[in-house]
Amino acid sequence: MESRLADLSCKEIINICDGQRLGYVDDVILNIVDGRLLALVVPGPAKFFGLLGREDDYIIPWERITRIGSDIILVEVREQRRECRPKRKWL
Repeated sequence: MESRLADLSCKEIINICDGQRLGYVDDVILNIVDGRLLALVVPGPAKFFGLLGREDDYIIPWERITRIGSDIILVEVREQRRECRPKRKWL
């Protein structure tokens, strides 16, 4: 099965361990030397209706992806790895 990176952003990610919807793919992490996809990045949940920003991003390693379907991606993540999103300065 072939897919474009733009097609991944339309797919929702669901954790099969607890059935939690993690969100939609926002970014990917690639190894540019050999062209491998290393991880998917999903934005963290919004804090207080989005007024206070977002929580840390979910980083889902390629090894944790169990199935990529036509509209969802199933992952098996027992503990959620997050990466800090850069803080924005108020001007």
